[in-house]
Amino acid sequence: MVRGLAHGRINPNLLTVIGVSLNVGCGLLFGFGHFFWAGIILIVANLFDMLDGQVARLSGRVTRFGGFLDSSLDRLSDMVVFVGLIIFYARNTEFHSTLNVFLVCAAMMGSVLVSYTSARAESLIPKCDVGFLRRPERVVLLIIGALTTHPNSQNPFLNRMPAVLWILAVGSYWTFAHRMYHTWREVNKADAAQAQAQAASDSSRAASNAAGPERRTEPELVR
Repeated sequence: MVRGLAHGRINPNLLTVIGVSLNVGCGLLFGFGHFFWAGIILIVANLFDMLDGQVARLSGRVTRFGGFLDSSLDRLSDMVVFVGLIIFYARNTEFHSTLNVFLVCAAMMGSVLVSYTSARAESLIPKCDVGFLRRPERVVLLIIGALTTHPNSQNPFLNRMPAVLWILAVGSYWTFAHRMYHTWREVNKADAAQAQAQAASDSSRAASNAAGPERRTEPELVR
């Protein structure tokens, strides 16, 4: 499929936009309580999200703007799904749950913090992708929650989204804290190495000054 799209001259940015559009539809389905179909759409949407980068690399159309567009629209994709869940649990229906609304809001804020700390940290250190709850893991959990939740069912095994929200809420902040600690440790390590190199340079310069100016032999007079 990737080769076909690459040879078909499909613009990778178009795939990115299609993916985020499908995620908007997924958010709407969550808002209306159609969890199963929201899960199916979420799977398809993230297939597009995986395809755009691969098509760009295979077709030789990797651009800085493409990476920026993909990263920015990923945040939008995350938000619309969470907003759909907030609307569903906040509506004045039998499924109304203040606790679930709180959990969705906590998970949404946590996902933003995880993404932001990674982007900000990588302006200070080479890489910051530590933590067990990155975006792919969050998406997989939401898909599992969607496919195993049927609001009208009385079966407890068919209402797993609240459990998923607990994992997302707690796990996101754990990953956020992990990235903060990792960045702090790596920055301190880099600062210590820089200070050590500076001290060595100063010591070498001081030793050179203490030895006095280099004596030069007078050139032999030409007879």
